[in-house]
Amino acid sequence: MNETQGYSAEYAALSHEIYSLTKQLEAKEKECREATKTDVKDPFRNPTEYHWYRDDYSEILPWITMPEFSVPYEPAKVEKNAIRKYYSIGGFTMLFQFLGSNLLALIFILGIQFILKKLNPDAASGAISHYMDKGAIFVSINLLIYMIANIGFAFIGLKWAKIKPSFMIQTRDYTVSDAVIHCFAGLFIWVTAGFLSSGIEDIFSKYGFSTLVMDTDYGETGLGFAILTIYSCIIAPLTEEIMFRGALMKIFSKADQRFAIIISAAFFGLAHGNVPQFMLAFLIGIFFGHIDMKHNSIVPSVIVHIFINSMVTVISLVKDNKTMTAMLSVGLIAAAVVGLILLIIFRRKNRLPVSTPAQKLRGLSVAMTSVGCIAAVLVHVGYMALLIIQTKVQDLS
Repeated sequence: MNETQGYSAEYAALSHEIYSLTKQLEAKEKECREATKTDVKDPFRNPTEYHWYRDDYSEILPWITMPEFSVPYEPAKVEKNAIRKYYSIGGFTMLFQFLGSNLLALIFILGIQFILKKLNPDAASGAISHYMDKGAIFVSINLLIYMIANIGFAFIGLKWAKIKPSFMIQTRDYTVSDAVIHCFAGLFIWVTAGFLSSGIEDIFSKYGFSTLVMDTDYGETGLGFAILTIYSCIIAPLTEEIMFRGALMKIFSKADQRFAIIISAAFFGLAHGNVPQFMLAFLIGIFFGHIDMKHNSIVPSVIVHIFINSMVTVISLVKDNKTMTAMLSVGLIAAAVVGLILLIIFRRKNRLPVSTPAQKLRGLSVAMTSVGCIAAVLVHVGYMALLIIQTKVQDLS
């Protein structure tokens, strides 16, 4: 009897040890599964990207949540199609914004010309056009059109891509000192890009072409200038950032943040309608995209954009005063030097996201097969070329 009780005790101890080992093994297996589980917000394991700006990649690959699944180096057809869908949404958003703004402009201009002609039957068409250009009418139309087109199509694009617009104001780690650093750094980029843009214009002019496709002498009345100032310093920065850094950059960032920054900056440049302005807007657009992605908000780029456009407005006000222009130029150069130093410090601490080899296969190469992206680029480049040719023909005639 005692021997039987001894065996029972040994059996119970052995069973307890087996149970304990089984639990330890299960815990170890669970730990291994968690370690190998793919992060749906960091499927490419890229430490240079901003985690809070990422979206859930299961929207692209639903089975990414399966245990031990990892994103393949080269995207399969189904993954490419899912990424391409978002790129097409971004491209078509840009294309519709362009077509919509031009259509609205045509409707507004023809409608107001018709009304003015009815009110003044004896007025010549040229006189009516001159009145609209030099007064407050044209700048008011410009303000309304781009406010409607930029905000309207930005929200349509986000709705189409099923992205909540609220992300645009979910600002993270942003202080007054950050705003000051960004403003001075942005000013340096703008000054540098301005010299580059002037050089491009000089090259075109040597061959008899002009890239200046818009009359800058409109809105000469007091009311016209006031509306133009409001548009340039407030409405344009706000609505453009909603469109390009708010909608486009977010839509294009599904697989590669670096690509999203660059392509949204490229579309920002194309939207300005001429080659020198493209270069200026593209370079500053990369900086805008970087600071917005870093802080998960369009607030940083809106502030810098307002600051730069306000500086441009101030410069235009004193351009006829040589003394003020000289003083402002010296101050601008000094501020740009400070901006260069601050930009270097900023970039050392905050580098642009670097694409992994797998992400590169999901960026430009996929966008080049997107109907929306191709159509948007072709239409904008074709429009720029048409305007340059048109100015050449007008000069010859």
